[in-house]
Amino acid sequence: MLDRIPPLTIPWIVLAVSVATLGGAYFFQYALGYQPCHLCLIERIPYVFAIGAALCAGVLSREANLGIGPVVLLGLCAAAFAIGAGISGYHAGVEYKWWAGPSDCTSSGLVANSLADLQAQIQGGTRAPQCDKAAWTLFGISLAGFNFFISLALFALSALPVLRYEREAHGME
Repeated sequence: MLDRIPPLTIPWIVLAVSVATLGGAYFFQYALGYQPCHLCLIERIPYVFAIGAALCAGVLSREANLGIGPVVLLGLCAAAFAIGAGISGYHAGVEYKWWAGPSDCTSSGLVANSLADLQAQIQGGTRAPQCDKAAWTLFGISLAGFNFFISLALFALSALPVLRYEREAHGME
């Protein structure tokens, strides 16, 4: 089962899905006007890291196999996506009211980081986005929920070369 996806395509798939996911986040922000909360912005960090690491892994790949360098880079991608899945799962849980979120992101929206921010909010009538309110859902799943599933899938895909390398290193076929 581990051999169904060709090893040389894995870094490029991780790269493409990471770019598409981050592009989707920016599309929701800039084209559709959904302002990201603090946790949403943190959830983007693993994708930024993975784009660079997967690109390097793809470039370093050999003709027949990945080699150790790309395997290490994809292992780092897997770690980043595991962290991203944890952050997204936490954020989705905050949105679904399963647990409390950070106090600076789930307040009534009247707390600002500075006096100038508070004055701008009062004059402009704008409020900072709240982490405990899903801005958009599809079939009851918020963007944080979708990000959780995408991060899990990318974790599994990024971990495949590491599992293959371990299997080959221990002589298990």
